[in-house]
Amino acid sequence: MEVKGEIYRVSGPVVTAIGINARMYDVVKVGDDGLMGEVIGIESEKTIIQVYEDTSSVKPGEPVIDTGMPLSVELGPGLLESIYDGIQRPLPVLVEKMGDFIQRGVSASGLDHDKKWAFKPLVNKGEKVSGGDILGSVQETENIEHRILVPPLVSGVIDEIDAGTFTVDDVIGQLSDGTELKLMHYWPVRLPRPVTEKLRPTIPLITGQRIFDGLFPLAKGGTAAIPGPFGSGKTVMQQQLAKWSDAEIVVYIGCGERGNEMADVLNEFPLLEDPKTGRPLMERTVLIANTSNMPVAAREASVYTGITIAEYYRDMGYDVSLMADSTSRWAEAMREISSRLEEMPGEEGYPAYLAAKLAEFYERAGRARALCGRDGSVTVIGAVSPPGGDFSEPVTQNTLRIVKVFWALDAKLAQRRHFPAINWLTSYSLYGRVFDEWYEKNISPEWTKLRGDAMNLLQVEAELQDIVQLVGSDALPEDQQLTLEVARMVREYFLQQNAYHEVDSYCPMKNQYKMLKAILTWGEKAVAALESGVPVADILSLESKDTLAKVRFEADLDAALDTVMKKADLEFAGLRGE
Repeated sequence: MEVKGEIYRVSGPVVTAIGINARMYDVVKVGDDGLMGEVIGIESEKTIIQVYEDTSSVKPGEPVIDTGMPLSVELGPGLLESIYDGIQRPLPVLVEKMGDFIQRGVSASGLDHDKKWAFKPLVNKGEKVSGGDILGSVQETENIEHRILVPPLVSGVIDEIDAGTFTVDDVIGQLSDGTELKLMHYWPVRLPRPVTEKLRPTIPLITGQRIFDGLFPLAKGGTAAIPGPFGSGKTVMQQQLAKWSDAEIVVYIGCGERGNEMADVLNEFPLLEDPKTGRPLMERTVLIANTSNMPVAAREASVYTGITIAEYYRDMGYDVSLMADSTSRWAEAMREISSRLEEMPGEEGYPAYLAAKLAEFYERAGRARALCGRDGSVTVIGAVSPPGGDFSEPVTQNTLRIVKVFWALDAKLAQRRHFPAINWLTSYSLYGRVFDEWYEKNISPEWTKLRGDAMNLLQVEAELQDIVQLVGSDALPEDQQLTLEVARMVREYFLQQNAYHEVDSYCPMKNQYKMLKAILTWGEKAVAALESGVPVADILSLESKDTLAKVRFEADLDAALDTVMKKADLEFAGLRGE
């Protein structure tokens, strides 16, 4: 039931109203234009509202209407391939209504209410169903089956269920208590969707990126942060993760990024080909775009809209990967709204509850047994844009306390054209040991040791570099010169990866194992030759060392590695005079 009040005070996107008896997080319509807002505070007879649109020209005395409903999203077929703003208004529909610039007070449904979908029921009359059960399916895109769920808080006995083509508003069935069932339902964005149980994150998310899978793995249902300064490759990395990771659904939130950068994403994503199916990647992607010049309050809501859509597909039993680019802009929106509310500021002006809000968002990730009995996951990868690349600022530090994987982008590596520009000395993954059993079963019992050896080599190299800066590498003992060279091979042959090369863009885990084993095996042979009295200069001039750099670009990796390692055996035998 709608209750009408009036505006008492306006401070940017924060409006104070009187005369309405609203609850926290109710959606309200503000002013003569009916701007959409949400209740964020109640002080005696005054209601504080954050408005998701520009409040220019809004003045005290204009009407405020309480809808009595929380901010919710429409969940049903048609989400995939959509491009939304922060409050689930489809941007293509808004463009049709008003052109390239969004005007105020315009609303649009999140789903297409006119499109018809072919529904195939999986339940029969007389069956008992409860929240989260699968009623049937709709073929949403060529390769994604959309499972129609009973809304989480609904249960009963099926009295009627129909097959056929329906819009999302049509009734497809009914429970014995009269509850109507449709292809869609609403869900409040700030409320996590329920699951039967949370499962341990014991399965890695395979990304095909060697530095991620090889050194700093992420679990399905895990949380990761990619902090990095401007120009260090955050967006390319997130596109690679969206394109290649073995998640079935991708939700990409462009939260407060620059308009031209978001335009690149919106233009490029529809053109990306899904390497698994050969179809457009957009067929399993939902894009949420809220650029830095869009209303600041909608930016704060955009991450909740995205995670709710991700949880919905998880509840169908899918593995979902959510990219939030960037949580720094989201935190800046919170800071602005907090200052408008005249709250006591915390560190660097951010609200004191910054850490709690970040934790609330990341905690909605996880691998879970959905109410339908299937296992699904939501993996959250948040990009952070610290000012000046300063990782000590509050958003980065509070994010690091929550996430279990830290992929640190380094501007210096990017300047040296080392891509992905992930710093292997400051990055970490707390999932490393959790996957040992999975690696042993699916990759090789040697994998964990190889990974540890590579990390040790890179650590030793970093320590030796301090000496090299002073006296040069030629002044080092020969065994340390060799260590530096093998570490360089790990860096340049294994960790570097070309996102635009048709073969090197994606490296399966089996191939990663073979490549790392070949590099370290070559290193072992080199150490053995050095110990037998062969000069280090002779070892470093071997042709097999340079040929090993090219195998990552070969389509037939096994044959290329076999040729190189046979050549290495012959060369080392020749050095020893055998």
